[in-house]
Amino acid sequence: MVSFSNDVDILKYEPMLFGSLHLPWQVLVSGNDGVLSGTTFTCSGADFESAGVIAGGVIYLLSDNGDIDGGYEIVSVDSESQLTVSVVRADSDELAVAVGNAEQISYRISTFRPQAAEAGFMLTEYFGIRPGNPASDYNADDIVNPDVLKGAGVYAVISSIYAMLGSKGDGEGYWKKSLYYKKLLAKAKQRCRLSIDSDGDGSCDFTRVGASVRLVRD
Repeated sequence: MVSFSNDVDILKYEPMLFGSLHLPWQVLVSGNDGVLSGTTFTCSGADFESAGVIAGGVIYLLSDNGDIDGGYEIVSVDSESQLTVSVVRADSDELAVAVGNAEQISYRISTFRPQAAEAGFMLTEYFGIRPGNPASDYNADDIVNPDVLKGAGVYAVISSIYAMLGSKGDGEGYWKKSLYYKKLLAKAKQRCRLSIDSDGDGSCDFTRVGASVRLVRD
């Protein structure tokens, strides 16, 4: 599975996709007996590891008094029943930011990893590398600068989600959002310049240009 974005990247653009618009069939784990202390979230009855919870995911938290209500970063999975969480940070290398303190807190961890994998396949297909192009001599691991695809990956995921929501009935607003992100995706792909390492030495040998999708020798 190739992904160029994670759930936190999506949270930064569309928090509601982890709130009222989350996909129930993509909930990894949920409950109402969580304990939050600063950046530490614990739930004695949970098994986050078996549920597939990973760093870069998003946890939705709601306290009884409503002081805590929203999506937060999952910084790390510390044990089967404990997570380190944070207010959304500008940079994942920054220290985790305390969310607050509460007991008997409701929580839900949902994910868009399946959609991110589809977006990853689509982007590798567009740029003519594996797995999207099985005949290519290059694959996603040969990209020296994969972060340049993060924006395109996020736009692709969000556009597909809103298209899905729009197909379920009275969803004109969802369709408009889907088209908006689809336009952002098209522009993001054109701006991308993928540095390709063809011989495994860690340096760029070719550049794949999104606007023309061709090889340029550096």
